[in-house]
Amino acid sequence: MIYDVIIIGAGITGAMTARALSRYELKLAIVEAGSDVASGATRANSAIVHAGFDAANGTLKAKLNARGCAMMPEVCAALDVPYKNNTSLVIAFGDDEENKLEELRARGEANGVEGLRIIGKDELHALEPSLSDNATAALLAPSAGIVCPYELATAACENAVVNGADFITGFKVDNIIKEENLISVCSGDKTLTARFVVSAAGCAADEIAAAAHEESFPVKIIPRRGEYMLMDKKLGSLAKATLFMLPSAAGKGVLVSPTVDNNLIIGPNAHEVEKGDTSTTSAGLDEILAGAKRLIPSIDTRSVITSFAGVRATPSTDDFYIEESASVPGLLHAAGIESPGLASSPAVAEYVKDKLVSMGLDLTERKDYIPTRRAYGHMKKHFRDMTDDEKNEAIKNDPAYGRIICRCETVTEGDIVEAIHSPLGSSSLDMIKRRTRAGMGRCQGGFCSVRVVDIIARELGVDMSEVVKDSPASRLLYGKTK
Repeated sequence: MIYDVIIIGAGITGAMTARALSRYELKLAIVEAGSDVASGATRANSAIVHAGFDAANGTLKAKLNARGCAMMPEVCAALDVPYKNNTSLVIAFGDDEENKLEELRARGEANGVEGLRIIGKDELHALEPSLSDNATAALLAPSAGIVCPYELATAACENAVVNGADFITGFKVDNIIKEENLISVCSGDKTLTARFVVSAAGCAADEIAAAAHEESFPVKIIPRRGEYMLMDKKLGSLAKATLFMLPSAAGKGVLVSPTVDNNLIIGPNAHEVEKGDTSTTSAGLDEILAGAKRLIPSIDTRSVITSFAGVRATPSTDDFYIEESASVPGLLHAAGIESPGLASSPAVAEYVKDKLVSMGLDLTERKDYIPTRRAYGHMKKHFRDMTDDEKNEAIKNDPAYGRIICRCETVTEGDIVEAIHSPLGSSSLDMIKRRTRAGMGRCQGGFCSVRVVDIIARELGVDMSEVVKDSPASRLLYGKTK
């Protein structure tokens, strides 16, 4: 088969691009080096839909951030993904920092962000009662929000697959060959061929350029690790808006924010590391805790349920790079899509589509295009979100919904079975975790993991020892004891 477009990378950029292109009569493939959607930075970030006031005026980042933020509510509604317009606040401590808020507001307004205003101490503390008494003013961005990044990427990729795209995991691109009007994308002894290729490979963007034998790639990708702590839901009410400190050259700094699942997240820091280094450190966690306590002093580490880190693909240009390869016609790079990449993703996908058209891709809208996606299969919502009457009806129709598997997050056997047989499928413990939240609660899977593995094995007709945590190498069970 010759594809019209192959997309390399199933993070938020690749997934949203696949969805945007699946509207048209195209043969599409998404290839991913990992074992699932959102295997890289998309599954480990702040989950913030930034309003767009931080990026430098005139940059592609500024343009696509403001546009993507405006698109996000409609995109999430179509994909049945939870989205909360919780607003954001950049907090100032004292007169010097208050003066810098004016600079941010002016920059945001030039970027097209609407509704920005600076609020004083009384209004600020009325909005956020847990905030430090030392906070004196803030920039309020009413258009900002929060979303689950890996859930959004999964939904976008599922929507593309339902509309005919192929999704291929375990495909680490190691060679790209240009032959006349076609491009071959290789992974070991496997080869796919397309008329156009989009590289949305995150930290591996420069590796894809090297695989395409490009003599010079104009963007240096700097892996920058950010560490996080996730708090129990009992602390979720400590912040209503996403709370930032003033940004610096290293990024937006440590934030405190609620999540769409009612937890509280703090982080990240920003340290250059080797690619793939997602380790957490005691010094790093102390650093983000100190930053978070400057915003909300009452944060209690006894409520931390997990810590994690993600590595963002920081570009040397400090801007998104979305350009056709200078030496491989038909190859489009979408590189350096760091924060605010999540917020920008609907607009990035739109921009990539338009770039492909300018490169010669013909688009004809599908008559049978399905623009929406239902997150829960034949159910209208997760069991935990149902009313009592809806729960009784669900159990009546399928007794599996009456068996609670994850008590922390109220995930039923019915929810898990739905995820296993969803359009992308779920064959590992972490895939079920990201799709249903089984294992994401206070006990972090201590009680439910074995039961989830048992359900996966039963539904897929395999032995429990064949079910892995995430990658093929992450086996959970090695056999039976006497």
